[in-house]
Amino acid sequence: MTPFLRPLAYRYRWIYDVVTAVSSLSVGGVERLRGLGLEALQPHLKPGAAVLDLCCGSGEAAAPWLAAGYAVTGLDVSPRALDVAAQRHPTLERVEGLAEDPPLADASFSAIQLSVALHEFPRNDRERVLRSALRLLKPGGWLVLVDLHSAGAWLKLPQQLFCALFETDTATAMLEDDLPSQLEQLGFSSVSQELLAGRALQRITATRPR
Repeated sequence: MTPFLRPLAYRYRWIYDVVTAVSSLSVGGVERLRGLGLEALQPHLKPGAAVLDLCCGSGEAAAPWLAAGYAVTGLDVSPRALDVAAQRHPTLERVEGLAEDPPLADASFSAIQLSVALHEFPRNDRERVLRSALRLLKPGGWLVLVDLHSAGAWLKLPQQLFCALFETDTATAMLEDDLPSQLEQLGFSSVSQELLAGRALQRITATRPR
């Protein structure tokens, strides 16, 4: 089921921007939210390393990586989103395709980012996305995943309201799941989870074994 406000947020950019701004306050604002992936992985990567932003949308979460000098590829299923990304971030290498089956070569990237995107997928497709990420990483490469997590007591009700207004059932389902354990079961190693924003957001890092 799709909440009625969700299509409006995608149709009218100002609604999307307001929702993003409000929901990001608990982590320090929009720029901090979009930079959480880079913040976690930059110490592990060489300058100019190849980075993939899965489900990149219009490229806003890829922008901090580009500014830091990385060779960033953004993959998204939406041609319209990629056109916007081309206008806003001309140095972003853009690829149209499914995150469940990216048209990209194995072991191509030193790092992969999934920024507030995995909750859009049903459980079975989510597993396919993560398997694809494992395939695309170089041995020793890093995955960073930033997404929703079941909130603590003081943010539980606001999170439920947000999901009811703007998210689909897939987001609610992911709040029930243990993503670190799922990543380990899929073959990732060095899995680490950090809870942010009153536990409403999780940042997970993991590596492809060498």
